[in-house]
Amino acid sequence: MPQQSPSETAPSGFRRSLSLLDGTMLVAGSMIGSGIFIVSADIVRMTGSAAGLVLVWLISGFMTIAGALSYAEFAAMFPKAGGQYVYLREAWGRLPAFLYGWSFFAVIQTGSIAAVGVAFAKFAAYLMPALGDDRVLLQLGGFRINAAQCVSIVVVLVLTFVNVCGVNYGKWIQTVFTIAKIAAVLALIVLGMLLGANASVWQANWGGLWERAAATPQGLSLALLPAIAVAMVGALFSSDSWHSAASVADEIRNPRRNVGLSLFLGAALVCSLYLVANLMYLAVLPLDGIALAASDRVGVAAAQVAFGSAGTVVMALLIMVSTFGCVNGLVLAGARVYYSMARDGLFFARAAELNRKAVPGWALWAQAVWACLLCLSGRYGDLLDYVILATLIFYVLAIAGLFRLRRTRPDLDRPYRAFGYPWLPALYILLATAIGLSLLVWKPAYTWPGLLIVLLGVPVFYTLRGREPQRGGVAAERE
Repeated sequence: MPQQSPSETAPSGFRRSLSLLDGTMLVAGSMIGSGIFIVSADIVRMTGSAAGLVLVWLISGFMTIAGALSYAEFAAMFPKAGGQYVYLREAWGRLPAFLYGWSFFAVIQTGSIAAVGVAFAKFAAYLMPALGDDRVLLQLGGFRINAAQCVSIVVVLVLTFVNVCGVNYGKWIQTVFTIAKIAAVLALIVLGMLLGANASVWQANWGGLWERAAATPQGLSLALLPAIAVAMVGALFSSDSWHSAASVADEIRNPRRNVGLSLFLGAALVCSLYLVANLMYLAVLPLDGIALAASDRVGVAAAQVAFGSAGTVVMALLIMVSTFGCVNGLVLAGARVYYSMARDGLFFARAAELNRKAVPGWALWAQAVWACLLCLSGRYGDLLDYVILATLIFYVLAIAGLFRLRRTRPDLDRPYRAFGYPWLPALYILLATAIGLSLLVWKPAYTWPGLLIVLLGVPVFYTLRGREPQRGGVAAERE
C-alpha cells in the first residue's frame, strides 16, 4: 500500500472545538496560579497598609480588564492563532512582533511554565515531603537536580502530551481544573470569612492609615507612588496571561464574538476573586501576619487560622489544583504563538505544521523541552523578573496599535470596537508606562537585563528575515 503524503494525513487548518465557556476557562485558568496566595506579603511590606494592598489589586484589576477590553477589538479584527504576536505584527510590523515572540519563547511563557510547575511540586511536598526542593537527587559540582524540579518536568511533559493528542483533551483538563479551583478559591474565601474573620483584626488593619503610610521608608512623600508601582509587579504577574484565549482564536467557535468576550469574562472573574481574597486576608490576619508570613505564603497562614492544623493541607491541595490547571493553559496557548511565527518564517519551520489531531505538535514539544531546561536551570524566577518591563512594553505597544490602526487602516472590519476608546486604552498606556519607568529607576538590576534579552532578538530577526515565509504567512514586513 502506498504511503500517504503529509498533505493527505495532516489537516489543512485548526478545528473550531472551543466554546465561549472553554475560552473563558482558558483565560481564568491561565491567570490563577500560586501568585494570589503569595504576593500580597510583599505588597504589604512595600506599601505598609491595608489601603495600599487593596489599591494595588484595584489598579491591577483595572489594568487587566482595560487591556482585555482593548484586545477584544483586535480579536474581532484578526481572529487568528497567535494572539498578541499577530496584533503587534499588524499594527507595527514584523520586528516588534518577532521581539515579542522571541521573548515569549525564551522566557515569558516557558519561564512561567517552569515556575508554575515547580510551585506545583513545592506544594505537593507538603503532602509528600520526598518531593521537596530540599531533596537533592543529583549533584555535579555546582549543578544539582532536586525532586521538585523532576516533578515539575513530569507535569510539563504529561500536559504537553495531552495537548499533542488534541485540543479537546487539553480543553477538558482546562475547564474541569479551572472550575474546580474557582470553586475552591470561593470556598476558601467564604469559609475564611466565616471561620477565621476577626472584627478586631479588621479594625486594626484599617486603623491609623496615615500613621502606617508615614512609617514606610517612603513616608508620605511622592516617593510612595514609585513604591506602589513597584509593589504592583506581583499583582500584575498574578493577573498575567489574560490574553490566552486570543492565542487560540482559530480554534474558538464564532471567534469575532467569543474571543473578546472570553478575554473580558475571564479577566473580570479572576480580578474580582483576587480582590475579595485580599479582603479576606485582611479580615483574618493582622498586617504583620501578612507581611511576615512564612515564605510569603499568605494563603497558608489564612487557611491555618480558619482550619487550624488542617489549613496547610487544604492550601496545598488547592494550590496543586490551581497550578496544574495553570500549566495546562500556558502549554495550550503558548504553542499557537510559535505556530504563527513559523508561518511568517520567523521560527523553526516545523512549528508551522499541524499534526493529525490539528494541533501544532512540534511547537508544543519544542516549548516543553525549553521549559524543562529552565526547570533544571533553577533560574526561571530571575528570568521572569528580568522581563517584567519587557512584558509591559509589549502590552503598551499592542494597545497603542489600536490608535495606529484606527488612523492607518480605518477600512478594517471592526465587529467590535474597544469599550471606552480612546480613554480606557489611553489610561492603560499611561499607567503601564508610569509603572515601567518606576521599575527602570527602582529595580534597575532586573529591568535592564530584561531589555537586553529582548534586544538580543534583533540580530536573530535579521538573520531569519531572508528566509522565504511559508504559505499563509506575512509576505513582507509592514513599515
